[in-house]
Amino acid sequence: MADWFIMIVVGALFLIWVYKRFYVWLHEPVTNRLILLDNGEEPDASDRHVQLLEEAGYSVTSAKHRIPIGVGLDGEMLGSRLYIDYVAEKRGELYLVKTARERMPMDWTGSGVRDRLLIYSLLVPHSAGILYVDAKNSQIRTITFHVNE
Repeated sequence: MADWFIMIVVGALFLIWVYKRFYVWLHEPVTNRLILLDNGEEPDASDRHVQLLEEAGYSVTSAKHRIPIGVGLDGEMLGSRLYIDYVAEKRGELYLVKTARERMPMDWTGSGVRDRLLIYSLLVPHSAGILYVDAKNSQIRTITFHVNE
């Protein structure tokens, strides 16, 4: 009798485990849309942006990632692309890096930051955040997005 009780408990625990695994698998994002950042260039150690990041404790792993984007407009396909300037790591966490440009100043409001940088967070959801590096002012800003439900 005790053997049957143990078998029923183990079977029930197994079924609960299978159900939870299936639930997690069913609700996780589609992985074939994740952007893999493995085709970047070697970072230039003499670049001021790289130097700022390394002084702040980041390890710059790659540079100049070009992500092609197809845009459908009224049945016509248009080509576009997004650029990630650098990829950096700190304490095992991955950060995407965008650099300040004089011709495209950042609007440091919630909507301005969202409009310019949210797409990078959505394209690479496993990143810890986005680093905005302004070499002219020797400033690094960390941006993260949190969706309130």
